[in-house]
This record gives sequence, structure tokens and C-alpha cells, in this order.
Amino acid sequence: MRVVIAEDSVLLRVGVQRLLADEGIETVAAVDDGVALLAAIEEHRPDLALVDVRMPPTFTDEGLRAAIEARKRIPNLPVLVLSQYVEERYAVELLAGGASGVGYLLKERVADVAEFVSAVRRVADGGTSIDHEVITQLMARSKRNPVDSLTAREREVLGLMAEGLSNAAIAASLVVSDGAVEKHVGNIFAKLGLEPSTSEHRRVRAVLAYLDIG
Repeated sequence: MRVVIAEDSVLLRVGVQRLLADEGIETVAAVDDGVALLAAIEEHRPDLALVDVRMPPTFTDEGLRAAIEARKRIPNLPVLVLSQYVEERYAVELLAGGASGVGYLLKERVADVAEFVSAVRRVADGGTSIDHEVITQLMARSKRNPVDSLTAREREVLGLMAEGLSNAAIAASLVVSDGAVEKHVGNIFAKLGLEPSTSEHRRVRAVLAYLDIG
């Protein structure tokens, strides 16, 4: 796997690069601003862009804007955003496109190497990895939940899907069988009207519906 890292903190940028290298993941470019990120994306066409939300010159949303622009230039480019805090507006704007291969994690998650690397691989493979704190805050801001037709257990399963867990991992978390989870997932897709599609990942579409931003 080849990644581009955009992070203005030298310590974090180098640290993440070394962490990924230990897992056999190559960093083809490591930059510190949005303009350099776009240039690196177009030059290297990486498997994933790992992007900080706030970067120079204003330290507001340069990283996110560059990530969104990168996905316009290279459709479905997997992007995993790292942020110091949950910033709802930025999370919504990134995720609302509905494409696969998106993630939003708090920077503190990097400390859990196994969890972080798992998120990197999952997003690069077209899945999602959304921090639980992000999910909680986005659900709180929603005035209308489009998944009211789901049972409590189905909403629980969908919430774990939003965090990026596989069916097997969901089964282990809920202490149920794989078959039970598969049945719940099938019911979720049916109730949300998500038919098989070659252009969109149903799990991603279900997650976006769950967050009421798709």
C-alpha cells in the first residue's frame, strides 16, 4: 500500500510515517499543507491520503478542503482524516459525498497502533472508519433519524458498521453468531432500500443513512 501523509506537525508526521513503515505501508510523500497535498496526490496517485484537518496558513480547514478537492480530481480516492477534536461541519462535508473509502478519526487513536493501522487498511480498501465520538455527535445533531424503522439490535449493528467493524468483529463485540449478524445486516439493507450496486458500497451507504448525511 502507498500513502500520502499531510500533517503540519513534524513529530506526528514522522511518527506516523515510521509506524506505517513498520507495518509494510509505504509513504510516497509527506507534506505539511494543502497545496503540497494536491500536488503529491496527482503525482503519486496513492492508495490512501492521510490528512490533518487543520494546516497552514490559517489552521482552520485547509486539510479538509484539500482532501475534498483531491477526491474531485481523483474520484473515490480513499481519504482518512485525522483531527484533534470532533469538528462536525468538517466531518459532514467529507462524508456527505457518499463515496466509499472515507474515514474520520481523532488523533488520539493513533496511539492504539493496531486500531489505527486497521483503520488505514479498511479505508484504503474502500470501507469506512468513523470515530465513535464523531458518530455520537453527528447523531445528536440530527433532527430526524432515517433509520427509525430499524430494531434496537439492528441500530446497534449499524453503529458498529459505522465504526468500520466487519461482520465477524461485530459478532464478537455483541457475543452473537456470525449468522445472526449477517441476518441483521441483510435486514438493515432491506429496510433502508439498499439494493446491490456496482457503483456504491452498500455498507458505506447504510452508514451515511445512519448518520443522516448521505
